[in-house]
Amino acid sequence: MAPEEKKNDAVSLTEQRLHQLNAIKAKGIDPYPVRFLGKRDILDIRNEYFGIKNDQTPQEDAQNVTTAGRVVAIRDMGKAQFLQIQDQSGKIQIYAGNKTLNEEDYFVLTHLDLGDIVGVKGRPFRTQKGEASIHAESLKILSKNLAPLPVVKEKEGETFDSISDIELRYRQRYIDLAVNPDTRATFQLRSAIIREIREYLYEKGFMEVETPMMQAIASGAAARPFQTHHNALDIELYLRIAPELYLKRLIVGGYEKVFELNRNFRNEGISTKHNPEFTMIEIYQAYADYNTMMDLVQDIFEMLALKLLGKTEIPYGKTASNGVEHIISLKKPWKKIEYLESIKEKTGLDFAKFLSDENPSAKEAKKMASSIGLKADTLNTFWEVVDLVFSERVEVELIQPTVVMHFPKAISPLAKSIPGNPYLVERFEPYIMGREMGNAFSELNDPLEQELRFKEQAAQQASGAEETMPTDEDFVTALKVGMPPTGGLGIGIDRLVMLLANKASIKDVILFPLLRPQK
Repeated sequence: MAPEEKKNDAVSLTEQRLHQLNAIKAKGIDPYPVRFLGKRDILDIRNEYFGIKNDQTPQEDAQNVTTAGRVVAIRDMGKAQFLQIQDQSGKIQIYAGNKTLNEEDYFVLTHLDLGDIVGVKGRPFRTQKGEASIHAESLKILSKNLAPLPVVKEKEGETFDSISDIELRYRQRYIDLAVNPDTRATFQLRSAIIREIREYLYEKGFMEVETPMMQAIASGAAARPFQTHHNALDIELYLRIAPELYLKRLIVGGYEKVFELNRNFRNEGISTKHNPEFTMIEIYQAYADYNTMMDLVQDIFEMLALKLLGKTEIPYGKTASNGVEHIISLKKPWKKIEYLESIKEKTGLDFAKFLSDENPSAKEAKKMASSIGLKADTLNTFWEVVDLVFSERVEVELIQPTVVMHFPKAISPLAKSIPGNPYLVERFEPYIMGREMGNAFSELNDPLEQELRFKEQAAQQASGAEETMPTDEDFVTALKVGMPPTGGLGIGIDRLVMLLANKASIKDVILFPLLRPQK
């Protein structure tokens, strides 16, 4: 069907619904009433009267139940109709007709459209075909649908014809949620993931805290910030790129186990792995190190898989024949590799020999990258080029859970050096399906060393690096007060949800991803 024909069909349907709306109003019925009290979840009704296994039959004298939901199917039987309504917990069939409904309710029944929201009161029963149903004695219109919804087809509980218009799904998520059970399941899983992580950390003695989202200095990570202006104070502020330095101030203040589920904002590109506004959890534990955090991240992933999916081997990806592309094992222990060694193993390029150079040549790094077919012309520093090589040649191949360890100090300004090795730090990043899932290290707590690292970051910026970490003098002051040995861990919640929900794009796990406004 041509786009213009589809548009005309939508207009025609809208006109029909407006006609139905006006008819309901003319009858003296409010199509948008102020309240509907006593609603029970459909799933609760099904479990109580039809059994968790759907093998019960309600007694003839079963009490009336009250529920509500969106009409997703209508089957006209003349003076009676079978409706299917849906709420957030599930679906149930409604049988309604003129023999049990009063005149007003029956009028509503005959003027219903797909997408309308109705409230129902009636007796649970099974039809002759065994369908769990409610015999309606009362049917109220709660909200008239004026914008026809796309039809999503299901068979045996599986969606096989979801919304094909990806732009519509992301831009008008409310439509996607209203008609697509898979989308609703994804965001229910996201909520469960966050809840389980919180509960796990509470049980481990961690305290949840909140730190500023508007900061005078955008530090704690190497990223380009969003800038804003505070009128009353007449100062420039930044939306935070990370809560790290504030959380470590709390460790200085005496709290020993803290975490924050936080929204971060980075003024960077948009891709299937990146959204400028994203969710992370950052966790800090005093008297711990990166080994502690290594155990913690594996424990969290394994716990989530077992609690929410019932197994540690989970499917990820889809093949052209609708098969599963990978089986990811989240069972610990995970494989461990060294950052620079992994680059050498995959490419033959030995960047480790430049570790002791104060100012390694970006030109030399670009030449090495070019030798394996990578273009790094737009990069300005040696270590930016090295990280490009890692991203393009190593990271993408880390399918099974892998801990990448011991990054160069030059690109890890907040991490503690490995004892006896001034060039590498106690830092790791977990990777799954070719994506960085987090970042962790033994936190640098030497204020003089931290001051020096900030100066090195400033020098990198002067060399042309766009994403460096600005100096936070108050944080250095906090370290001078004294911070105990500490382990820190950040996990990207969006990518974690992508993994457990088997989604290929970050937009599929963010309710309202950032999109270019429509003209």
